Amino acid sequence: MSSPRTETPGPELQSPRKAEELQTPAHSSRRTGSRKEPSGHRVDGTRLGLGTLKQAFSRASQRVSTQVSKEDAGLLRRSSCSLFRSLRRALDEGPAAGHSQATPEVPSEVTNAVSQQASPGAASEELKPEAEGKSVADLITERQLLAALEQLLHLETRLVADKASRTFEQDPTAFARRAMDVCLHYDGLAAEIGAIVRETLGADGVDAAALAELARVVRAEEEAHPAPPDDGDFLRTPRRWRQHWEEAVRRSAQERVRQPGTREAEGASGLAQLLAELGGLVRRDLQKVWQEVQPAYSAAGFPAWEVYLSAFHGAVAQRLQELARDARGCEQLYLLLDWAANVYGSPDFLGAPGLALPAEPLPPLLAPDVWAQLESDYTSFLEAKIASCFDRILQLEQSRWAAAEGPEVLQGLYRVPLSMDVHMLVAEHVKAAGAISAELEATTLRICTRALGLFVPRFEKAFLASEAVSDPHLGAYINACEELRTSLLSRFPGTQEELEKPLVAATCSFQKHLLWGLQCDLQPLFRAVWTRGWLAGDWLRPLMDKVVVFAGHLQHVARPRAQEALQEVHRFVVREYLAQALRPRERFRGMERMRGSQKMSQDAQAIGDTFQGLGSKATWLDQAIQCVAEILGETYKDDIQRHLETLIRSYPDIRQDHVLAILALRRLGRRRNQHLLQHAQDLLRAAAGAAGAEAPRGRVLFEEIKVPSAMAVLITCV
Repeated sequence: MSSPRTETPGPELQSPRKAEELQTPAHSSRRTGSRKEPSGHRVDGTRLGLGTLKQAFSRASQRVSTQVSKEDAGLLRRSSCSLFRSLRRALDEGPAAGHSQATPEVPSEVTNAVSQQASPGAASEELKPEAEGKSVADLITERQLLAALEQLLHLETRLVADKASRTFEQDPTAFARRAMDVCLHYDGLAAEIGAIVRETLGADGVDAAALAELARVVRAEEEAHPAPPDDGDFLRTPRRWRQHWEEAVRRSAQERVRQPGTREAEGASGLAQLLAELGGLVRRDLQKVWQEVQPAYSAAGFPAWEVYLSAFHGAVAQRLQELARDARGCEQLYLLLDWAANVYGSPDFLGAPGLALPAEPLPPLLAPDVWAQLESDYTSFLEAKIASCFDRILQLEQSRWAAAEGPEVLQGLYRVPLSMDVHMLVAEHVKAAGAISAELEATTLRICTRALGLFVPRFEKAFLASEAVSDPHLGAYINACEELRTSLLSRFPGTQEELEKPLVAATCSFQKHLLWGLQCDLQPLFRAVWTRGWLAGDWLRPLMDKVVVFAGHLQHVARPRAQEALQEVHRFVVREYLAQALRPRERFRGMERMRGSQKMSQDAQAIGDTFQGLGSKATWLDQAIQCVAEILGETYKDDIQRHLETLIRSYPDIRQDHVLAILALRRLGRRRNQHLLQHAQDLLRAAAGAAGAEAPRGRVLFEEIKVPSAMAVLITCV
């Protein structure tokens, strides 16, 4: 059974010409500044039944949903909730409501804005001239939003008055129909506001008139409703157009920032292009807001810039988090970090010429926990990448060994790409991380130093196990380690222990192998010392020739290390000479001993002159062989004690066994030997106390010379 149709006095919402159109605002035309001819039809008193009203409401909702997003539809449904609660309460009250129901108080601002109606059924006579004869739907379509709002406020006021005067006592559904009409038109007005916001950043120019009209609607509502009541009556609760407008701005910003990268970015290059497009779009949109949109709103006293800036900031943050979840690999994660910190976060982005930063600082683009997770993911990938890079460097060096490529000589030094490769690897990654944050820089430096500490022993082991070991290669890798230590420590002084320890260890190892090769070549030559063949032949020349060739390689080694190596060779020659002399294979007496002393003195002079010519600064070694030669050849026995004193003072690491071995070569009498030995012991104790029981650093000579254990027995028998 159809509901009764009772003609209800009051302002009409429908036109016979477009009954359905009045239920839902027409949105077929979005052209700005469009105007339709005022309708000549007058409204009548015809009312729809409740079933027909529900069908019309369903059709209207469908038409609205085709023009707004899902978020808009949800907002419209929420905006109607208070209406339906009030409607349900009105239907429940019905005709039995008490006669004591008072007319709700209507704010005077609303009354002044819409000009009170004197009698039911009469059309408004005080609306703006251009709005006369037009329905609310037509006004919304033509974007005369303020006039539409004024009519809706007027209709609300009349509806409240009619409800309070018990006009709907006999026909409660009439109130429902009229209230639903008001709700639908409010929803249409909200949809139109959302459409204006979406169109603002489109390809077309900004409709300044529409934006100013939108701003006036928001201001009119806020002036009419300075504070929302708590009674839940939709007719007295503001629609909160400012909140709706801000939500529309946020949705518009989200839609804009999602336009770049609608297709999935492939690899780091695809992500870089996506971020570049995103940055360009956001900057262009913000410039448009500042230059065109903000002035249009400002004319109505509306602060639009801060709202748009905050909306884009939040939209970019959300988009960046989505990209971070899909990022794969070290390069993509770094691109996101770099874009957030150095592109979007740069003063030239939001603070570009012509743009104004907000009064209050914007929150961080990414929340601290999101940023920390992004950095953590990046460093995890980076650690594997750094290790892979060191593996690649080792493979490149091994390929050069296999090709028998010797090191180049550049600026007088042996050079290999190793030092440059490692330095660039560490420096570039640390520098890149420093551009993001100090914390990421420190983490990256720790990763690099830890990887370098693992790489150096592996490299050393692989090289020494290969067939490419040669003096030039060893010199080149000594240079490489020294260069790395110097350059990295000067650039990153806080990594002294982590970097210096493995590099110094590798340098010493390469230097040790370099010396070991020479020592193996020289060792057999010392067997001739203190033999009869030694007295007659020139055994020293081939030995010193090898030393000169070796020193030629040292000229291409870094200066500090080259000097260390040369002094070590100098010390080795003197030490091995004395070691052979103190362990003689033959015993000399009389004239042979004197000739041996002279030969030893000549050798000491030749060795000293040669190393001095090569640049050795170990002049402290020159006295050792000479003192022993003077003890062996001294004809005035009382002066032997003086020579022995010079030897002990010059080399505090000499021991009693060495003194015994020297006296055994001299073959003095037992009493004189005991006297000299006692005096030497006193000198040794004094020297040990003065030097702290240790020889000066780098001046170890006799300590490494082993003498026969039976020497003490031998000296007692002489």
